[in-house]
Amino acid sequence: MRMIRPSRLLRLLPGLLIVAGVAALPLVAAPPVLAADAVSADAIAEKYAALLERDYVYPETGKRYAAAIRAAIAAGRYAPLDGEALGEAIDADVNAVAPDGHLRVRAPEGAAAAEGADAPTRRPRVPIEQAEWIAPGIAFIRFNIFPDDPAVTAAAAKFMAEHADAKAIIFDLRTNGGGGMAQMDVIFPWLFAKPTRLVTMATRASVDAEGGSPIDGIASMRLVKGDPAMVVREHWATPNGDARLRDAKIYVLTSGGTASAAEHFSLAMKHSGRGTLVGAPTAGANHFGRGEALGGGFEAFIPVGRTYDPATGKDWEGDGVVPDIVVPPADALVRVLTDLGVETGAAKRLSDAHMPSRPMERRKPAPAR
Repeated sequence: MRMIRPSRLLRLLPGLLIVAGVAALPLVAAPPVLAADAVSADAIAEKYAALLERDYVYPETGKRYAAAIRAAIAAGRYAPLDGEALGEAIDADVNAVAPDGHLRVRAPEGAAAAEGADAPTRRPRVPIEQAEWIAPGIAFIRFNIFPDDPAVTAAAAKFMAEHADAKAIIFDLRTNGGGGMAQMDVIFPWLFAKPTRLVTMATRASVDAEGGSPIDGIASMRLVKGDPAMVVREHWATPNGDARLRDAKIYVLTSGGTASAAEHFSLAMKHSGRGTLVGAPTAGANHFGRGEALGGGFEAFIPVGRTYDPATGKDWEGDGVVPDIVVPPADALVRVLTDLGVETGAAKRLSDAHMPSRPMERRKPAPAR
């Protein structure tokens, strides 16, 4: 599960320094835009190797990742590369060792794409869409991401309060790429009649000891004993005292684009028996962690922990969370609405009007060459 940590400042600081320099010395030619942050491809790759070796959730796998990257550096594989081509080459080498749904090196925005293609446009995700009554007594909300944003958390809380008389709520997570738990923690207290353990999360102990756990200090997390190499916490839902939604039907729409924290949400509903998942198996991106700057505007996400079913100990890395009702993602809303008594033709029209605009699938890492 990915935990959002703002990193945009790390990309902007060099540019701000250059702009400041130009303002102070308007008659002097400005240096090249990347000069203040120029870093060799090998240095970027070595920084990534060191972080994976030090912090990756599974220490032995982290060492293997680092060895693969360093072997490629020694072979001169990365030296001639830049931009998206460099990120894709590192990704391919790492995932050839052991696939991980969160391992991806991000090139600077606007960097050249691999093999001369145009750089992909990173269209920002609108966190919440179509939060409304979709039919009498049936509330609908789409979360495209669970961001670290108090305004979005307030909007989620407002939605729950304004739809507290619903007989059913549909959470559309078909295009949710992950994030954190802030929005979950204002939703779940409405849905349970008693304190309920949702999922278990374990952070690599060395990372936690250095204050690097992204879940330390979250009020809904309870520290428990477990593997001494890991710091184990359980995510709990605590009722908020308003009973109106305790018996409402809860549906979660899923797809291959339902990733990370959205899979956490999905497993919590499935494990607790509180919600019904409808759609396709989720992306299979389990490990949570934090973003790190690699230099030169490159960034990477370093997985430092895993989330799993407390009853079985199994996580969803690589496999995804399997829905209770498996249907093509595009048909998931029709299935839910007809199950709730909406006439088929009306359900189809409502589904068409509430179809996500983002792809309902997850980008796969480039294969090793």
